[in-house]
This record gives sequence, C-alpha cells and structure tokens, in this order.
Amino acid sequence: MSGLTEAGCRARRARLWAVLPDDVEWVLVADPRHVQYLANFWVQPLSFSGGERGLLLLERGGKATILADNFTVRSAVHEPFVDREVVETWYDHTHSVSNRDYVLFLALQSIASELVGRTGLVESEWLPVAALGVMPYKECGLDRSEGDEVDLGEVLRELRRQKEPDEIELLKVCMRAGDAGQARLREVVRPGVSEFEIYREVQRAALEAAGRSGLVYGDFRATNGSKIKVGGLPTDYVLQEGDLFILDYSIVLDGYRSDFTNTLAVGTPSEAVKDLFGYCQAGMAAGEKTLRAGVNCRDVHAAVAGAYPENGKTANFTHHAGHGIGLAHPEPPILVRESEDVLLAGDVITLEPGAYVDGVGGMRIEHNYLITDEGYERLSNHLISLT
Repeated sequence: MSGLTEAGCRARRARLWAVLPDDVEWVLVADPRHVQYLANFWVQPLSFSGGERGLLLLERGGKATILADNFTVRSAVHEPFVDREVVETWYDHTHSVSNRDYVLFLALQSIASELVGRTGLVESEWLPVAALGVMPYKECGLDRSEGDEVDLGEVLRELRRQKEPDEIELLKVCMRAGDAGQARLREVVRPGVSEFEIYREVQRAALEAAGRSGLVYGDFRATNGSKIKVGGLPTDYVLQEGDLFILDYSIVLDGYRSDFTNTLAVGTPSEAVKDLFGYCQAGMAAGEKTLRAGVNCRDVHAAVAGAYPENGKTANFTHHAGHGIGLAHPEPPILVRESEDVLLAGDVITLEPGAYVDGVGGMRIEHNYLITDEGYERLSNHLISLT
C-alpha cells in the first residue's frame, strides 16, 4: 500500500518548476489534492482528521516541507516524500484546542524568516501569509502586467492532466477494484433485492479486490420507463421485473479514482431496451475510434453523438460523452459539444454514452482510457452487457 512513488513526486515537482517563472523561489501548495500529487501526503478521509489539510512548501533547488498539526500528520495514509515536517500541536489531551487553520498559520510562522525577501507563489488566499512578512507573487512589485500573473492552482490543475507512471498504476488498482464490483453486481441483481443490498455487495467486492480501505461512491439506482434518469446513493427501493439498474461508481484510493458504468436489465429486457443499449454501444465504439493525443474533445463528442441517428432510431443522448478522471471527478478534459479541450498524451478519460427515452428507460455505459500518441489503452475491463 505504497501510494505514489518518490520518483513520481519528484518528477511532478520538476515539471512544476519547469513552467514557473525563474524569479519564483518558493511555492506554498494548499489544495489537499495538490499536496498529495506532489508529496504523497493524503489525509485518510475516513478518520477524525477527514477534511483537514497539510501545506506543502517547495523551494527551488528541491527542498520540500510539510506543515501540519499533530493529528493531521497522524492521519496521513503514507509517509510523505519531503525533507522535513513542521508540526504544530493542535491537541495534546491536556489543553483546549484552537482553530486548526490557525495552527497551520503557526507552523508557517515558525519558518517565515526563511522566506522573507524571496519571491513566492501561494495557492490559496485563505492563509494570511502577508501577516508573516511573506509576499505572494502578485504583490511582490515585479514588473509584470496583470495578464502575466501566475495562478499556481491553475498551473497544477493543468499539469495534473498528464499522468506519471505511478499515478497510472494507482488508477489501475482503482480500475481492478471497480471491475470486481461490477462483476459482483451481475451475480446479485434480480427482482426482490434492494438498491442498498446491491450497494453493500458491490462495496464489499470492490474493497476486497483493492486489498485496502477506500471510498466507494456513485450511482446505485434502479430506473424504468417512468423515471428514466436518476442517480445518487442507494435507497431502500426493491427492484422489480422490467427495471434497469445503473451502476456508475468510483473507487477512491489515495485521492485517485476510477469511474465507470454498466446498466443491467432486471429480468428479461424488452426489445426497446435492447435498442437503447445498442445505441450506447455504437456511441462508445464510434468514440473509441477518435481517441488519440491531439484530437479536439468536441470531435470525440460529435463521434459519440453521431452514432445515435445513424441507427435510424429516436434516442436522447443528453449529457457529456466523457470527461477526465484522476484526483477529481470530473476534471479536464471535458468531452462536450462546445469543448475547447484537446486530448493530451497522459490524459485519463472516460467515454460515457447514454440513452434516455420516456416510457422505455434510461441507461449509460462507460469505460476508462489512458490517452497515448498512437491511440489509447483501456484501463477498465468490466463486461458491458444488459444481461
């Protein structure tokens, strides 16, 4: 259960420094996803510190520092790949506690003298770094136009698109776990079983395949001709003959996630339902033919959507054709009609065709893909089939 690798974290830091202006000497990273991305520091969300954060200070030349309170450090899933940890006590079982954001401020205050007079970038505006005598980049008085100011968070979000090998390996673990849950669904879906019962079985199979704790979320819902588009966590609804069951879900490990879908018929599917499923399959096949680095995402969407009228039937395809996946859901690139995104080698994306027709039902299917210069590698391997 190693998470990201030191080599991968150092490669991502090097990529960050390569795109920042030369006069930036340090950066303070505050988004927990980016702290994980650059240092393998991820707070266990199923813990008393769930939702808390550490800060990551990176200095040009390679030095990396984690700043956090003592309980947040204890809740980290892995040892971070940093040179030092600056830990302030938040709770000591003796004294009252203070605001944990303020404790982070105290941790930063303890090393502020190292940064004064040096140009830096701060990712988050919530931290009052100016009170330490440390000036963020856009307040440093450098001779730059407003358009040249650097948004550290935006830079990191763009860099995140092109996955390093350790990220891809972690995503593959998520995919294998997701595949196991999809396989278990096929074994348990039937009239008389509730959405919540299915959720428990899928979650158990997925986490057993992952071999570790993780988060399971998504759509575990039955649909039919009168409610063609539903989603969310399971209810106590009991599946009926003629329903469809959509499992569109994610397994999250160290912040990275899968996201893929199948729709199963509850009982024997009607011919109209089979037609809808055929539209989805045709859309996925058409989309796959377009996948490679350099392709405009709107063209992928056009290919997926274009497969529906080619089947000579009326169908409603009302959402995106897919999206990026990784440390967020969804994240760029977005495969929609007016997308300005272009596929990059290293993107991990979904293709997600759906069909929704009143009186018949609603469904969608989905696979995950790693984009390459030559095409793609499909990362999810669950069976896509109505029965």
